[in-house]
Amino acid sequence: MRISMDGPGADGELRSFRSWLLETPDIRNHAKISWVTVDPDAGEMGAGTLETLQLITDNFWQIATFSLSYAAWRNTRAKSPRVTIEYDGKVVTVEGSDNDNIERIIQALTEE
Repeated sequence: MRISMDGPGADGELRSFRSWLLETPDIRNHAKISWVTVDPDAGEMGAGTLETLQLITDNFWQIATFSLSYAAWRNTRAKSPRVTIEYDGKVVTVEGSDNDNIERIIQALTEE
């Protein structure tokens, strides 16, 4: 699973979310959390690399645990950048703090 954020303050918010995940025992104990750097696509603005958070999980329940952790973290933020989550070839982008985001994340990442 890869998580990226864009918008004002996205780098700091992604680091904050990483810290939140590391403090969540169910995730910390069942996922490897690391940074991945990627170069911008050809034609996109950007100098250097962009950071993406990567979670390598050992089972499927992590999507629900991740979604709940995202919602809890998001509720602590005054304003959050757009979050893009990629998992198993599926991509979901969420904005805002409404609880429907949890359901959207789970549905998008578990569809066959």
